[in-house]
Amino acid sequence: MPKAVVLTKFGPPDVLVWSDVPMPEPGPGQVRVRIRAAGVSPTDPAIRRGDLQAAFPLQPETILGFEAAGVVDALGPSVSGVEEGDEVATLLLALGGYAQYALASSWTPKPPNVTWSDAAALPASAEAAVGIMKQLEVSRGETMLVLGAAGSVGMVATQLAIAKGVKVIGAVAPRSHDLLRDLGAVPVSHGPGLADRVRDFVPSVDAVLDAAGKGGLPDAIALAGGPARVMTLADEHAADLGVAFSVGTPDRAPEALDETMPLLAAGALRLRRQRQLPMEHAGEAHRLLESGDAHEKLILDPR
Repeated sequence: MPKAVVLTKFGPPDVLVWSDVPMPEPGPGQVRVRIRAAGVSPTDPAIRRGDLQAAFPLQPETILGFEAAGVVDALGPSVSGVEEGDEVATLLLALGGYAQYALASSWTPKPPNVTWSDAAALPASAEAAVGIMKQLEVSRGETMLVLGAAGSVGMVATQLAIAKGVKVIGAVAPRSHDLLRDLGAVPVSHGPGLADRVRDFVPSVDAVLDAAGKGGLPDAIALAGGPARVMTLADEHAADLGVAFSVGTPDRAPEALDETMPLLAAGALRLRRQRQLPMEHAGEAHRLLESGDAHEKLILDPR
């Protein structure tokens, strides 16, 4: 019988239990994937705590996990263009990645030179980065401030923007300044006084992508001349400041994984450093995220 990390109730990390689950059977348009690696998203602990019950209500044998990579194991009706044994990465908007097997409604081939860990780390970050940049309508010649530019989403967004001819200023911790320079961005330290540090380089910015959610929005609004082109993925106070919250939906950036996987395979896209944990230790992964002690992308290994 296959195993998965089941969310038994809303609460602390120990509500995540590694247990037997029924084998999922693919329906029309779905494939079953034997998972080789699954990414842990910052949204996952919020779902586990019950903070997002309206969007993610607790159901029997709820299994978290938006992103995974593995081998196609079975095909549902009306599926074409993929075969059993194909290696794929997938963004699971209906969750299910913390498991040995998951059902996917969309997928992207994994090139042979892309590791399982990288393939599992890419889907959610790529979708969020591509999606929020589309919503901000960032274009060549503009300047964009990225809050949290050394994180999983921020790194992808920074590189995609620079490739489009956008100047990127990245707000990060001092330990990440060299990384940002390597990516071609201008690093500044986050925290109080951010606006003044950015103005040492430019008088203002055209757009702001907040991938950190750590209180930088007032400075971002001041630098952008208002909230119209400021957007966050994580700041719970966004609405109070008139800032739009970008939420992952099926139509935000369905093309993102297909666009970014070839860049990853070609060495034209770098991902955040990763740390692997056994999948049965998903609760520990959540503790690391919530404590702020995770300075890498966390990947779960089901084997």
